[in-house]
Amino acid sequence: MQPIAVIDFETTGLSPAMGDRATEVAIVLVEGDKVVDRFQSLMNAGVRIPAFITGLTGITNAMVASAPDAATVMADASRFVGNAPLVAHNASFDRKFWEAELSRAGERATQPFACTMLVARRLYPHAPSHKLGVLVDYHRLPKAGRAHRALADAEMAASLLGQIQHDLRSRHGVARPDHALLMALQRCAKPAVPALMAQYADA
Repeated sequence: MQPIAVIDFETTGLSPAMGDRATEVAIVLVEGDKVVDRFQSLMNAGVRIPAFITGLTGITNAMVASAPDAATVMADASRFVGNAPLVAHNASFDRKFWEAELSRAGERATQPFACTMLVARRLYPHAPSHKLGVLVDYHRLPKAGRAHRALADAEMAASLLGQIQHDLRSRHGVARPDHALLMALQRCAKPAVPALMAQYADA
C-alpha cells in the first residue's frame, strides 16, 4: 500500500492569511498499519509567539529562537513527504500552513490532503465529539505525549488513521482502504456513506 504522511503543525494562531506562522511541524510516515519513519522540528519564522499560545503548546519564544529557520525546515519536510499523500486531523488548518510555509520557502505543495476528523464524522457518528483527543479515548488508542505538540498530535492522528483503516476492512469489507477512499469518504454526504462503502467493498 502507498505510504501516507500524517502531519501536524503548531502555529502562532489560526490562519496564515492573518499573518500567523508555523512554530513546529511533525510528520509520521505510515505504510499499511506500521509507522516506518518520523520527522519533527521546531522552526523559527521570525515572529513572536503570543503568551496564550505558549500556554497551550509549551513552545516558547526562546525555543524557536534557537531553532532552524522556517524555510530550511519546510524544505526538509517537503523532501521527507515526497509524493506521499497527506492526512491530518482538521486538515483544513494544517493544509493552509503547509501551503503557506512551503510557498514562502519557494517550494510547491502538490500533495492531496485527507482529514481524519471529516472521515470520523462519517464513520463514528455516535462518538461524543470528533476532536482528536476525544476520538483517541473513544477508541482506547494510546496517548502519545503532550497534546498540542506536533509529534504527539501526529502520532495520535496516525493511530486514529490506523483505527479507521482497520474498521473499513473489518466492518465494511474494504480490502484496500487507501488515501483515495479517505478523500471520497470525507466528501460524501452522510446518507450516501453506505452506498460508497458497498461500492469500494465490491471493487
